[in-house]
Amino acid sequence: MLGLYEKALPKDISWYERLRLAKSLGFAFVELSIDETDERLARLDWTKAQRKEIRDASFTLDMPILSMCLSAHRRYPLGSTDPSKQAHGLDIMQKAVDLAVDLGIRSIQLAGYDVYYEAKSIGTRHNFIKNLKKCVAIAANKSVVLSIEIMDDPFMNSISKFYDIKSQIPSPYLQVYPDLGNLSAWPENQVGHELEKGIGAISQIHLKDTLAVTDQFSGQFKNVAFGAGCVDFIGCLKTLKRLNYSGSFVMEMWSETSEQPLVEIEKAKAVVLPLLKEAGYA
Repeated sequence: MLGLYEKALPKDISWYERLRLAKSLGFAFVELSIDETDERLARLDWTKAQRKEIRDASFTLDMPILSMCLSAHRRYPLGSTDPSKQAHGLDIMQKAVDLAVDLGIRSIQLAGYDVYYEAKSIGTRHNFIKNLKKCVAIAANKSVVLSIEIMDDPFMNSISKFYDIKSQIPSPYLQVYPDLGNLSAWPENQVGHELEKGIGAISQIHLKDTLAVTDQFSGQFKNVAFGAGCVDFIGCLKTLKRLNYSGSFVMEMWSETSEQPLVEIEKAKAVVLPLLKEAGYA
């Protein structure tokens, strides 16, 4: 099942129109974004009436919102040295879980950063794991799965590093969300082995292309056209098929402010769909 990241679609449209467009383009669901901007953080305080309007649109169109990309913790990191930011991050988590329950979202993708704008340290790692444990308890209480994304950041750039933390929080409500682009961009990763190692904890997968990190280049993790980067999509997809992965995929793009976002989506889909089919995903 192939979903579409919300930020691929035009930005200033209603949720009914957003879901209708995604369905008309052939996608099975949409992934909601709660990023660090004030505009999208405000979604955590949507009223019951606003939430019902979105649920009604989803029901009317038979087009669900199955997952949430929660990147707001870049601004309010769980690993921060500032206790007030930690507290704000936990409050964001509680509100995100409540929103997920109201909208029928099954999985919340957490960005795998201890901190983003602060200096990293043993202390920020400690704070992240301490607060992640609290987040998992919040989510488990409402039967919502938290899935840590493999990132564009050394803190969580492999499934192996996810397992280092998962071993300390052994909960079925803590899983991993591999981004094939991010996973492939780091030269130290043996991507096939990483997918094999993580198959028992993979909840969903982001499809995007990237340019690899080198000694002279910090990599490019966004806005790389599918097929123009370093990702061996067919190798990854065939590996996942062999491992009996039957979860969903999300095509991740940031074309919401493009002059022709729908054209960009169609171009990307024209690359992605044949690869999924070749790997055995109808």
